[in-house]
Amino acid sequence: MLLVRKPKSQNQITQISQKLTISRKSICPSHPPTEIQTEIDRITKLINNHPFPDHPLHPTLLHHLPPSSLTSSLVENVLGRLFSGHSNGLKAFEFFKFSLHHHSHFFSPTPDSFEKTLHILSRMRNFDKAWELMEEIKISHPSLLTLKSMSIFLSKFAKFQSFEDTLEAFERIENEIFVGREFGVDEFNVFIRVFCTQRQMKEARGVFQKMYSRFSPNTQTMNILLLGFKESGDITAVELFYHEMVRRGFKPNNVTYNIRIDAYCKKGCFSDGLRLFEEMERVNCLPTLETITTLIHGAGVARNIFRARQLFDEIPVRNFRIDIGVYNALMSSFIRAADVNSAIGLMDEMEEKHIGHDNVTYHTMFLGLKRSNGVEGVCNLYEKMVRKNFVPKTRTVVMLMKFFCENRRPDLGLNLWNYLVERGCCPHGHALDLLVTGLCSHGMMEEAYECSKQVVERGRHLSEVGFRVLERFLLQAGETDKLRKLDQMMKRLQTVVPPSRGHALGLPALTGSSSKEHTKDRLLYSPLH
Repeated sequence: MLLVRKPKSQNQITQISQKLTISRKSICPSHPPTEIQTEIDRITKLINNHPFPDHPLHPTLLHHLPPSSLTSSLVENVLGRLFSGHSNGLKAFEFFKFSLHHHSHFFSPTPDSFEKTLHILSRMRNFDKAWELMEEIKISHPSLLTLKSMSIFLSKFAKFQSFEDTLEAFERIENEIFVGREFGVDEFNVFIRVFCTQRQMKEARGVFQKMYSRFSPNTQTMNILLLGFKESGDITAVELFYHEMVRRGFKPNNVTYNIRIDAYCKKGCFSDGLRLFEEMERVNCLPTLETITTLIHGAGVARNIFRARQLFDEIPVRNFRIDIGVYNALMSSFIRAADVNSAIGLMDEMEEKHIGHDNVTYHTMFLGLKRSNGVEGVCNLYEKMVRKNFVPKTRTVVMLMKFFCENRRPDLGLNLWNYLVERGCCPHGHALDLLVTGLCSHGMMEEAYECSKQVVERGRHLSEVGFRVLERFLLQAGETDKLRKLDQMMKRLQTVVPPSRGHALGLPALTGSSSKEHTKDRLLYSPLH
């Protein structure tokens, strides 16, 4: 979030949530107490391990999770773990419905839990269930319908559906879901941002031209479009639209400047970013903490470590409080300059100041260590992360899995897999593909089979690539019974959760030359060739 600070003379600093921000590099996570974290792990693991679709989830939840023990924090955190772990979306949906039907005066559903569930369903393209959920919430808890929930749904809808279908979805939300609410510029801004986040700037401008006469645009509208051009990576388009914005009579604010500075910094034009920073101060448009964080990143991209450190040290002088995002920005600058020791020192300093580490911290450090310290350095940090019971996000899991397997250490990849499963996660399909390939290449076919089976048991489809690699080795070993069992599980799952493009559809007949020819053809595309 952007922090807008009033002058010191007002004797306070007010933090407000902007509806449009430069995407923060990280947000300082909340760390639940150990006993709460243990309960989150237990429920997440219970849901992930539940056999799907053989048995309904509701009775199991009722047995292991008395409704009286439900809290808003527990539901939000479990859904967050299911989301980040790419768990079966229908299980998450059932868990949320369980919380809805058993809420009491001790607990009531929150916008955050609803938004996470809606995001999970939309991400898996199950828009029918998403509409069903919104229809139910409209009747039972209409206060949960927020601009954020609208943005989440429409962003995924626009990603997978046509422009015309997305326009119809917006109209349906207005007329059938947000009943009794008069749509204005805030809803208009959400809709434009939907296309900007997908880098569909032609569509975003189309919406602007189509609807601007109905919804009077404001500075935020223009900033959203400016952000869209920035995300497309075209500095010229950013500057052209900025001048169009000024010509239309909109006054630039610190969000406007932050977007332009970020555009230049990402392209390595750090001096231009500094020029805009100085211009902000001249026109009395007060810089924010995000402005400084962006410039520190920009200094790192330009390999100007001295200026990055200088900007970092100036933060207290500007009456800002250094947060985890600022530390991550400086750490990234050190890593880009191959100064891993200074980055490690920052991690220690963060711990001393009780700021903690988030996924960006670990991901940045793993990137630096794998380039400079090899397997030993990565393993040391990995062990430290595990001791803290930290669950990394998908991109970090995939990066670690790839690193371990490429360095002929699939045993470490298996250790990471087991750690995540024990914590209630169901790692991303790409991580499984890497692990299966690494394990099979080192004669650990049984372990590869068990990991694949775990994924299907948890209600997730195997990818085409990973399944064909496993198929090859199992056939070579004569393990047709294992293949038949996995095939049966996959086909049963397909009746409940249809696979999308790129997922394995099962096996042909396991006897005769046709199976061998089929396998041979498919393996031409496997990572082993």
